[in-house]
Amino acid sequence: MVEIRLYGKLRRYAPDIQANQGNVIRVSTAPDETLQMLLDRLLIPVNEIYSIFLNSKLLAARTGMATWIGYRQIRADPFDWNLNVTLTSKDRIGLFGRDMAALVI
Repeated sequence: MVEIRLYGKLRRYAPDIQANQGNVIRVSTAPDETLQMLLDRLLIPVNEIYSIFLNSKLLAARTGMATWIGYRQIRADPFDWNLNVTLTSKDRIGLFGRDMAALVI
């Protein structure tokens, strides 16, 4: 089961979230499923995402600010939006919408 946290307007892609669940959805993944495949299956458009964190590390962002702030990153280039990263059952994903661009976590 993969845990996905949706921030900002991206929460609308999980309309069944109960009030006590906050912004978290849990989804089963298929063997060899990539993040891109999961987003496609959940109908979450990549162009609405501002930044993606995978297991508390930055995977992709639309700004270079993360490097300046010192976020732990999966790749050296945060502008690399190749989302063909194979997921595992214990992965935690954070998706920040474009309306959350100024948020520093």
